[in-house]
Amino acid sequence: MSLAIGLNLLPVFLNSLRHSFGTTLLTLEELGRLGALAFTGLCVGILATGPFVDRWGAKLFVQIGNALIAFSLVGMIFVPSYTALGLAVFVLGLGAGILDMVLSPVVAALNPDKRSSSMNWLHSFYCVGAVVTITAGTLVLQMGWGWRTACLVLLPLPLALFAIFARMTFPSIVSDEEGRTHFGAILKEKWFLGAMVAIFLGGATELGMAQWLPAYAETALGFPQWISGAGLLFFSVAMAAGRMVVGAFGTKLNPFQTMAWGCGSSVVLFLAGSFLPIYSLALAACVLAGFTGSCLWPTMLAVTADRYPNGGASMFGALAALGNAGGIFMPWMVGWIAGIYNLHLGLAVSAVAPLLMLPLVLGLRRLAHPPRIF
Repeated sequence: MSLAIGLNLLPVFLNSLRHSFGTTLLTLEELGRLGALAFTGLCVGILATGPFVDRWGAKLFVQIGNALIAFSLVGMIFVPSYTALGLAVFVLGLGAGILDMVLSPVVAALNPDKRSSSMNWLHSFYCVGAVVTITAGTLVLQMGWGWRTACLVLLPLPLALFAIFARMTFPSIVSDEEGRTHFGAILKEKWFLGAMVAIFLGGATELGMAQWLPAYAETALGFPQWISGAGLLFFSVAMAAGRMVVGAFGTKLNPFQTMAWGCGSSVVLFLAGSFLPIYSLALAACVLAGFTGSCLWPTMLAVTADRYPNGGASMFGALAALGNAGGIFMPWMVGWIAGIYNLHLGLAVSAVAPLLMLPLVLGLRRLAHPPRIF
């Protein structure tokens, strides 16, 4: 939930920032640059943290991540200029990236016998955090209190987590008896390369729809702005529910079958959302795609951790980076196709990601037994 603040707060008040610094309005390019800075911080946090976590342990970096998010929220309350805001937004993304990388291996180490269930529970609370952040930020703006107050309202969460985690003992990311497997050895495994492609497609499935849903509902389906925004909110709720369902069933579900069903049903819902002539049903299909695609990213993390239990934080960092890379690629692809044709066809292109992921998941399942454990 703390991580979700770093990725969902800025879009809530992005338009409000135009009037924040002097008499000159911020340009659309300057607003877009803020989003790019946040995502740059996220990527730096993910890629740079893994080797250090393997060396110094997870607790330090969980604390650093929450501290950076709290520090940046305080900074955003008082920033005097656009440049200072850009720095604060970068630090916010950096803290989010560190948490994004380190939390998954911690939960995998805590629950070695039910990684798929636990990973889906963990990632469901990212969606919960997104709903809380979007709702709190929107309500604060509607009350006329301004975007700085929205930062203040969300500040207690990372501060409280920092205090609570300070008293806790964290597990070792890898088994002390066997030691960590060198990441270079894992990279030579065809199964792991397939898993990286799969998680790239999982990120593309999730974020292609998430990034474009409000704009698609408003411009292509003709819904008013408030319904379009609510569509994204319910999409996040559907994602949280999907991950909680998989988490609740635990080991009763085969993780590969779960991902296969998620891929197949996502293809159907993406195409329905793109081409159904009854626009209310099309919007409902887009929202439900959040439910069906929700399990792909966390479950792929879990099955990879099952196969390489001593892969360490570097392995999780590589997987997180590939998942986020899919989240960069697919929204761009949707926009590119929409610019040539229209948003209906642009959004339909998102169905290619789960369509390609389906046979890949089934292939990884065939190769998973017996598992190769280093």
